[in-house]
Amino acid sequence: MTQTVWIARHGNRIDFVNPEWFNTAERRYDPHLSPDGRVQARQLADRLAGENITHIFASPFLRTVETADAVAEVLDLPLQLDWGLAEWLNPEWMSEMPETLSVEHLSAKFPRIDPTYTGGKAYYPETWPACLKRTGETAKRLVKAYPEDNLLFVGHGASVLGTAMGLIPTLRETDVHASLCCLVKLVKESGEWVMELNGDTSHLDETEEVVRFN
Repeated sequence: MTQTVWIARHGNRIDFVNPEWFNTAERRYDPHLSPDGRVQARQLADRLAGENITHIFASPFLRTVETADAVAEVLDLPLQLDWGLAEWLNPEWMSEMPETLSVEHLSAKFPRIDPTYTGGKAYYPETWPACLKRTGETAKRLVKAYPEDNLLFVGHGASVLGTAMGLIPTLRETDVHASLCCLVKLVKESGEWVMELNGDTSHLDETEEVVRFN
């Protein structure tokens, strides 16, 4: 039996486009997509149409929810939020546990969110190895829970790396490409996961020249 896991990073974020946004934001560590990031999310959605994805899981940060919701709309699927796919809770980036909108608030704004789903956990502060372990364990948990389904994970640069490495332990960090709104495609055949796409951005009109993680 063949199973496919797609892994996507969120689209461009407002603080990458306008760094001053951070200084006045209500939730400084939870930026929304920039205008071009919303375009990227729609292009990602169009790319995934017809790929027989049956479940979409996303980090609960606003930029990932917005990206995943664009895909869920095109694929006509519900959206499940999982803290196991969350951003690296790096104390050098964040002075405190990042505040995100509640599931209730998010599901009111994005009706495709399933508010009854409860996923993994993430804890602040977090080391880089702990982040890779958390996201890798999340990938293994979800493919085990849905062994006959094709899944989409929408996360961050760190969770693109971690989920791919969790399913293919021979991968190194430098083996996985994780630019904005990229796609990684992993296929399981005869019990082994293989990577068929690595950081693909062919669906995007505009791509970043230098990959940024913060």
